[in-house]
Amino acid sequence: MKLLFISDIHGIKTNLPFIEQLWAKGNFDYLIVLGDLYYIGPRNQMKEDYDISYVQSFLNSKKEKLICMRGNCDSNVDVEVSDFLIHPGIERFPFDGKDVYFTHGDLYHFNACDKLPDSCILIYGHEHVPYIKEKGNRLFLNPGSISLPRSNFFPTYMIYENHMFTIYDIHGKIVDQRKI
Repeated sequence: MKLLFISDIHGIKTNLPFIEQLWAKGNFDYLIVLGDLYYIGPRNQMKEDYDISYVQSFLNSKKEKLICMRGNCDSNVDVEVSDFLIHPGIERFPFDGKDVYFTHGDLYHFNACDKLPDSCILIYGHEHVPYIKEKGNRLFLNPGSISLPRSNFFPTYMIYENHMFTIYDIHGKIVDQRKI
């Protein structure tokens, strides 16, 4: 299985052509978007490349191979106008024999995971900072943000292939990786 993860687009198209090229040549099984699709949010400054229609078209073009989580900036209207399912909350998507959960990260994350099984993998965005961390038998993965990175990171994304999670920045540098 080969998966491409992005998060926190916030309606900004800047790096989506890069993701489109990666998608086209990568032979991915799914694109997983971990929320905050269209709205830039009240804490972020408006960006020149803010283009909800472009983002919506990009996501709609992947709808047959798209798993999308609802973020804290995604509204009911966003869900209604999208041609694909946007999963609310947290969802279990087991693969390669692992108990894997996808969510946005505003409710379930490294510091709020008590309700999750002891031995699981939680993949989420929300923080705009890429990392892979462990706590007990749990693994926490955050691909960062493709549009609005924080903590001096470049925009980032994550690929899962051959039991390996790898977070890259858009310049191809490996930010973090972990074999499971």
